[in-house]
Amino acid sequence: MENEKVKDYVKKRYAEIANGSQNCCSSSCCSSSKDISENIGYSRKELDDIPNEAVLGLGCGNPVALAGLKQGNIVLDLGSGAGIDVFLASKRVGVSGKVIGVDMTEAMINKATTLAKDRGLINVEFRLGEIEALPIEDNSVDVVISNCVINLCPNKKKAFIEIFRVLKGGGRLVISDLVTNGKLPKEVKQSFEAWAGCIAGALEKDIYLKIIEEVGFSKIKIIKEIPYTFDVSKQLQGKILSISVEAHKMVA
Repeated sequence: MENEKVKDYVKKRYAEIANGSQNCCSSSCCSSSKDISENIGYSRKELDDIPNEAVLGLGCGNPVALAGLKQGNIVLDLGSGAGIDVFLASKRVGVSGKVIGVDMTEAMINKATTLAKDRGLINVEFRLGEIEALPIEDNSVDVVISNCVINLCPNKKKAFIEIFRVLKGGGRLVISDLVTNGKLPKEVKQSFEAWAGCIAGALEKDIYLKIIEEVGFSKIKIIKEIPYTFDVSKQLQGKILSISVEAHKMVA
C-alpha cells in the first residue's frame, strides 16, 4: 500500500473523530470514551481532571502514568489528538516545564488548542506535523511519550530516527503501542480500515524493538505488556499485544 494513501485515509478518519462524526478509531466502537479510556489504563480521577472533550477513547495504554515525569521537564507527545496526554503531563511538569503535542490532523490540533486556551494553560503547545518529520528542534526534549500512534506510521524507522534526534542526551521515550505476535494476514495488512483502527500497521514485537535499538537507543525495556482484545476479530485473537516501552538516549 502506498504510504501517502495510508496517511490520507488515517488523517480523514481522525478528522472525523475530532469533529464528532466518529467516537473512536474503530467503526464498531459503541462504549463511552471515558469507559474505553479506563479500560486501557487511565484512572477516573485523571479523566475527570481534564476537559471531557479531550477524552476520545483512543489509545492502548497510559504512557503518562509510566513516564515518571518531573517538574521542569520538556515533554513531547506524538499523535497528541485532542490533548488527553498533554493535559495530564502538563500537571506533572508544572509551570516550569512544557508539553508539546504534535499531530498530523489539523482538526485535532485546533480542538486541542481551543481546549488549552479555554483552560488558560500556559505550559502546553500544539503543533501540526508528522512524526516522520517532527517540527521540533534537535536535542530539545527530555521525554517523548506516545499512545498507540507509532503503529500508524508507515515508516517506523524514520519515526524513531526523528524521536532520537529531538531528544536531549540523557532523555528517554516512554510509549504505548500495538505490536503483533506473529505475522498478520495479508488482507489485514492491506486494509485501510485496519490501518485506521491501529491494527494493520503494527509490527511484530521483536522487529519493533530491534528498530528502536538500530536507531541508537539503549536500555530498552518493555515495562508493560498485555493482550489487546478491544474490537479484535476472531482471526486476530492472541496476535495483537499492547506494550509500553522505555528506551534511553545516552549522553554523547
